[in-house]
Amino acid sequence: MADTNASLPLLPAHIEETIRSIARLHARHYQNATPLQRVVDRTTALLGRPRSIGVLTVIAAGWISLNLLAAALGYRPIDPPPFSGLAGAVSLVSLYLVVLILATQRREYQLAQLREQLTLELAILGEQKTAKVIQLLEESRRDNPLIRNRVDQVAEAMAQPADPQSVLDAIKETHAEAEQISGPTDGA
Repeated sequence: MADTNASLPLLPAHIEETIRSIARLHARHYQNATPLQRVVDRTTALLGRPRSIGVLTVIAAGWISLNLLAAALGYRPIDPPPFSGLAGAVSLVSLYLVVLILATQRREYQLAQLREQLTLELAILGEQKTAKVIQLLEESRRDNPLIRNRVDQVAEAMAQPADPQSVLDAIKETHAEAEQISGPTDGA
């Protein structure tokens, strides 16, 4: 039987630092939020819970029931059928919900852009580091008298860091050529 009290394995320092860096990125994003943005985020999070559906259903059913009950008991209902007051309230609440969701998505999009930029910069940096390692390996192979000297064209090509703009241009050109052959793929 496995020991449930055994501690989890420690993470290497570089992984822990990466985790802390990502946490700091998120913390800075949320610390830079204005008080109004924080209220909007909390409100959207609260309204985005499944419980909100139940609460809204109870409110709507209660509104309808109270108005029908008032009419059945001979009182003048506040909002008689077809419940135009309820329809107006639902429309107004819907408008506010849309604005809350859009504001929240906008802030989350800003964070996603930061993460995307970080990912792109790290990918480019990783590619440059890999190219440098290949350069050093090739240089070491050429300088080592125990290894037969030969030209490795693939390694030489891989040893050159890619130019991001050239890669982007090639991607666009390839997509344009594929679109000419098969037609537009974006539904246009």
